[in-house]
Amino acid sequence: MFDSVRDDLRTTLDEIRAAGLHKPERVIGTPQSATVNVTAGGRPGEVLNFCANNYLGLADHPEVLAAAHEALDRWGYGMASVRFICGTQEVHKDLEARLSAFLGQEDTILYSSCFDANGGVFETLLGAQDAVISDALNHASIIDGIRLSKARRFRYANRDTADLERQLKEATEGGARRKLIVTDGVFSMDGHVAPLAEICDLAERHDAMVMVDDSHAVGFVGPGGRGTPELHGVMDRVDILTGTLGKALGGASGGYVAARAEIVALLRQRSRPYLFSNTLAPVIAAASLKVLDLLESADDLRVRLGENTALFRRRMTEEGFDILPGDHPIAPVMIGDASRAGRLAELLLERGVYVIGFSYPVVPEGQARIRVQLSAAHSAGDVNRVVEAFVAARAELDA
Repeated sequence: MFDSVRDDLRTTLDEIRAAGLHKPERVIGTPQSATVNVTAGGRPGEVLNFCANNYLGLADHPEVLAAAHEALDRWGYGMASVRFICGTQEVHKDLEARLSAFLGQEDTILYSSCFDANGGVFETLLGAQDAVISDALNHASIIDGIRLSKARRFRYANRDTADLERQLKEATEGGARRKLIVTDGVFSMDGHVAPLAEICDLAERHDAMVMVDDSHAVGFVGPGGRGTPELHGVMDRVDILTGTLGKALGGASGGYVAARAEIVALLRQRSRPYLFSNTLAPVIAAASLKVLDLLESADDLRVRLGENTALFRRRMTEEGFDILPGDHPIAPVMIGDASRAGRLAELLLERGVYVIGFSYPVVPEGQARIRVQLSAAHSAGDVNRVVEAFVAARAELDA
């Protein structure tokens, strides 16, 4: 049977390569940092790393590593179980309490990833008599989580609050018992921020709850790094926050739902990714507590990230590149053609800059880009070198 399937799969893979949509995976032989060593799949040797979600440079921070080593000795390697059986340690409860306080929510529940967190919310909270109203550009994990529920599905144009209100009215007129608005806090392909104040206003006007996936904001967006709800002054008006420990908060893995106490309590009883997945490794929980210590004790990393972001955006604009507007460290360099974006990424790697070309289906057709991501681990010299590499690679591509 598989012989015929194999031929079909090979044909599909050939079509992906022919369309310039193949996504190679680079192999690195060093810790995640401002520079990494590429060992295969491209130019070997040390390269500047401008494609990671390591926004605050904490993935190899010495204090985070020390906390992880100590946790291995104290708590062991893993739990080998789910939490309601035998998989909760004090360190997990401590992290949930710290995240709740940091994010201004009543309670928090940990998951093995934010993908799992988003996958566990909708089916638990919403039934066939309910409605979920989702931004058109929400993350794939939100889309998949919504598919698992029986709720009626409404979609509004990206960050379009007028369209959101139309969908809310339609859901109400359709007799929805519960209405849940869900949005990314920051949209990962564009770096655009959701208009949360307006969304919360509409939610209150139409008796809806608000859920925000803040994976690309928590830790560095907002005056205290508490994410887009803090940035917009709506921390007390958002009902459900999901996020990851795998980006700014240390870069390992793990996710969470921080929400009203009753919501978290029900998730502990009925959320399938929580009930049937192993507990987050204790070493990650302990290291994440150290990350929160660092975030709450100083803002130097957030300041440096902001400076690097402003420098890159300004320099690239001066050099005539098309950068989507904003001030987020996700800085998409718009290319358009998928093959051209992939080739530009290869030329940049040859010049010692590690970035990735994004194309369909990750982004809409015709909107291929190089998604540059700034980090507090970068120096101003690193940023300037990247801009110079872009200029040289473009010249070769156009020659």
